[in-house]
Order: sequence, then C-alpha cells, then structure tokens
Amino acid sequence: MFPGLNPKKMQAMMKQMGIAQQEIPAKRVIIEKDDGNIIIENPSVLKINMQGQTNFQISGDVSEAILREETSDKPLGVLDEENNTEQDIKTIMEKVGCLEQEAKMALEKTNGDLTEAILNLS
Repeated sequence: MFPGLNPKKMQAMMKQMGIAQQEIPAKRVIIEKDDGNIIIENPSVLKINMQGQTNFQISGDVSEAILREETSDKPLGVLDEENNTEQDIKTIMEKVGCLEQEAKMALEKTNGDLTEAILNLS
C-alpha cells in the first residue's frame, strides 16, 4: 500500500482511524446475479470494518457462468440437445479442463445447470 512503511505501524494507524481488518478463510466465493454467477476460486477475502460499515475485498481466480434463457416449452434447467448444449459443454471443458464426456455427464447430473456442473467438476 505505502512502500517502506512498517506493517505494524500501518495496522496501528488503521486502528487509530477506526479501521479493522480480518482475513476470512474461504474456498470459493459465488456472486449470484439475475443473468448468471461470478465464481471466484482460491479467493483471498478481507473483511474491513470502517466507521461502523462492513466491506469485503475479494481477489482470486474469476470465472463467469451465464444463464441462458429457455425458448422452448421445457422447464428451465432441462438439458436441450438443440439449444446451447454444445456451447455449455465447450464452456465446461474450457473452465474445468475436462473431457467432453465428463462435461456432458456433469450437465446431465445437474439437469443442464451450467454453474452447478462447473462447480461439481472443479
């Protein structure tokens, strides 16, 4: 943050200003959005309390899983061979580094839920 500043002095200054930090051990952070999820693997999570307000600082390996809209009469999440399945399989293979058959099986097990399939394989 400030080069050449002793970390202990920095902590003391932050404490005087009413800022407290706490490292939170986490395996994965998932941010759920309307159109998909942001998945952060191997995260470094820092909880910062500053003047009564709590903030989180998160860094790590970020990937994004976008939910697709169903255009057929099938319920959301049902695997549809004609509708984006190949793209989903390619996405899983790219994100996880698995074989095509493993990606297909993961999608079938999760009823076409791309995010859950990625999480199960990682």
